[in-house]
Amino acid sequence: MMSTLKTALAAATLSLTVASTQVLAETQTRTIEYQVGDETFTGYMAWDDEFGQKRPGILVVHEWWGHNEFARNQAERLASAGYTAFALDMYGSGKQADHPDTAQKFMQEATRDMDQVKARFMKAMDILKNHESVDASRIAAQGYCFGGAVVLNMARMGVDLDGVVSFHGALGSPLTAEPGSVKARIQVYTGGADKLVPSDQVAGLVKEMQEAEVDLTLVSFPGVLHSFTNPGADRIAEKFGMPVGYDEEAASRSWDGTMRFYKAIFTQ
Repeated sequence: MMSTLKTALAAATLSLTVASTQVLAETQTRTIEYQVGDETFTGYMAWDDEFGQKRPGILVVHEWWGHNEFARNQAERLASAGYTAFALDMYGSGKQADHPDTAQKFMQEATRDMDQVKARFMKAMDILKNHESVDASRIAAQGYCFGGAVVLNMARMGVDLDGVVSFHGALGSPLTAEPGSVKARIQVYTGGADKLVPSDQVAGLVKEMQEAEVDLTLVSFPGVLHSFTNPGADRIAEKFGMPVGYDEEAASRSWDGTMRFYKAIFTQ
């Protein structure tokens, strides 16, 4: 009887220990306010405490709508995949657009000069590098729409990144990559029917990166529109008549390709 009781107690203790571990091993998130010059910005850090060792960090740059729930969701997905992600803020605290005209205004303000863009990006990168879970020698960045253009321009400017990934981002730029200046490997995912990123931009990027001897992988999805990773794109298209649309297959394939890309660059 006593032996049976001890066995039952041991099993119960083990079950409680496992349950406690499962509760503790989950995605952690933290909203972080920070300053760049005189302006306040609000970012979002996500990491999974199941991964006890230091791991690569990924910066997430939002669409032209601003730092919103979609950007935060991408950070949480990266955390679930074993990375620490920081969804940064390029516009300033509280600046989220609900109309294309407002989004355009915010984007123009944020990109009025490239030094300002870089300063905001580098501040966020410094915050990510200094997080307790991050291996500061392994950092990448991914961006969506406006954010895709930002991460490509950071690569063009020679920011010390292992890799950058652009999802339906603008590919043209006032900057031009120069041979030897780009440290990052680059992946680009674009829609073959994206009217906001026409084929001449795609061809121009390939030519630019070839001449700069950059390691570039570019995937174009036939018939796919702008904003194909965002499930909310169809609602935006209907509300504002914009040429955007979600595509489940392109979203899935681009995410899977990104995960393979990060595994490759961070295990070299």
